[in-house]
Amino acid sequence: MPQRAYWKGHIRLSLVTFPVRLYPAVTASEKIRLHKYDKDTGQRIRYQNVNEDGDVVDPDDIVRGYEYEKGAYIPIEDKEIDKLRLESKHTIDLVQFVDLSSIDSIYFDNPYYVSPDNKLAKEAYITVRDALKKSKKVAIGQVIIANRERIVALKACGKGLILETLRYNYEVRKAEEYFEEIKPNEKPNDDQLDLALELIKRKAGKFDPSKFKDVYQEGLKEIIDAKSEKRPSRVKGGKAPSGKVINIMEALRKSVEQSKGGKASAKQSEKKTAKKSSAKKKPAVKKKRVA
Repeated sequence: MPQRAYWKGHIRLSLVTFPVRLYPAVTASEKIRLHKYDKDTGQRIRYQNVNEDGDVVDPDDIVRGYEYEKGAYIPIEDKEIDKLRLESKHTIDLVQFVDLSSIDSIYFDNPYYVSPDNKLAKEAYITVRDALKKSKKVAIGQVIIANRERIVALKACGKGLILETLRYNYEVRKAEEYFEEIKPNEKPNDDQLDLALELIKRKAGKFDPSKFKDVYQEGLKEIIDAKSEKRPSRVKGGKAPSGKVINIMEALRKSVEQSKGGKASAKQSEKKTAKKSSAKKKPAVKKKRVA
């Protein structure tokens, strides 16, 4: 049985409307959380709302507002915020359909499972689900979740639907300033690129999240278990990567060699790159004219 719904409302596609429930698709409940406490008394450290003078402020006296100059605010009441978009607080209005590949992954935020709210809603629900599957499109809309209006993407997911909140354009930093040192027409060495492609080919496969372990969480659990059982911890310290400059070509060759396929494959790759480079060096042979 799923937990309590995070949000209840409706999905609307033109004149078709049906009730749905949203459930968080990810959980942090399995993660080990560390708390701050007083080492002398063992009491947890709690945080209070204090003003700039350090005085504790009663929750009833705390209001929100916009600071237009230092220490001067325009107060904003919750009822005023509620009036902004009452409709999108309860309805996901699907207004556009796009290819999933057209949405850069940096815009995706939090995923939610979408369930039909009752048996009558199921017919419209599975119709929208199958229409999205067959068209290979993602539906885009807007809705208020946790007091914030969000862009959302609705897509088919197995037997049901999944909704992902998207970041607004102003929330994403522009990439150009972080890549300004890279010249627009800068290209890698051909032989290095061939080896990198060979390495990718050998390590290619289907993504399986169950094959990846959260080493930090497992290590933290082992430290806690060891301390509670009064025994030495079996956690091994990892080595920090070397900071020295490496020969890219040599590192790629060794990487290909270590990947599945072994040395023979690495040698074949070397021969391939050697043939390419020798072909480049060979001068073009001019054909003799026949009189």
